Amino acid sequence: MELSGRPPSNELPLAEARREFIVTAGAMGGTQRPLASVMSRSIPGPGGTIPVRVYLPTLPAGRELPAIVYYHGGGWVIGNLDTHDRLCRVLAAETGCVVIAVDYRLSPEHRFPAASDDALAAFRRVTERGPELHADPSRVAVAGDSAGGNLAAVTALRALADGGPTPCFQLLIYPVTDLRCESASYDACADGYLLTRDMMLWFRSHYLGDPALDEEAARRSQHPNASPLLAEDLTGLPQALVLTAEFDPLREEGRAYAERLREAGVAVSYRCHAGLVHGFATLGGSIPAARQAISEACTAVRLAVARP
Repeated sequence: MELSGRPPSNELPLAEARREFIVTAGAMGGTQRPLASVMSRSIPGPGGTIPVRVYLPTLPAGRELPAIVYYHGGGWVIGNLDTHDRLCRVLAAETGCVVIAVDYRLSPEHRFPAASDDALAAFRRVTERGPELHADPSRVAVAGDSAGGNLAAVTALRALADGGPTPCFQLLIYPVTDLRCESASYDACADGYLLTRDMMLWFRSHYLGDPALDEEAARRSQHPNASPLLAEDLTGLPQALVLTAEFDPLREEGRAYAERLREAGVAVSYRCHAGLVHGFATLGGSIPAARQAISEACTAVRLAVARP
């Protein structure tokens, strides 16, 4: 599926693909939701400072709000704080959370595990220094769409393995969970639905290298920090909401990850949105069903982070 006649990202030079994603997000995302405050900040990371954008739904007046650390989609290659600005505004307004959007390093300039390292560093910063961002360190959720959903899931896994604070909730929107890229929906939805199989393979080659040509890239594709579905044990992970779209190459790996979470004893809800395509989270300004899907997700997050 091409929007306004634009070619898919994998058929463009990298710089142009990044520009086109910004244009498309602006055209399809709807109007900017007004908030009490939107602030640009930076936090320390393993590769230098990480830009973040802080969305406050209300002025806290001395109290700390539950927080969502948000990782944007874009195949670890395209996307930035601006492409997901409208979505983050909606999340803040409808969940009552302070949203901290993370501008993690992109590939191919910074390949795996740079994005994952930045994602974990941002989560850790919020749990350690939350009040600086008006965030309650004991109520920090992680969320993301597509590659960002991958980073949210991996952050939860890594935080648990490290033995430190873990997220209180995971919102995983059509997440990448298996970079072997071999599920049945890769065949069923290979072309015609915004994200194609060829685009996913292009993203993967920038992020990991090409597993067909590089043994090390093949090993990376099966590392749990790249493919959380392949983690040996998901026991102890925080509760989750996993959303997928009917017409999406990633549909089956999202469903499979939700099932593995359930088998591990994790409280998980799963919803496959009929009739929607990959990318619906940023299409709410144009597709009412997409807007409704995100509104329902916001309700789930708001209930999950509420104090008992």
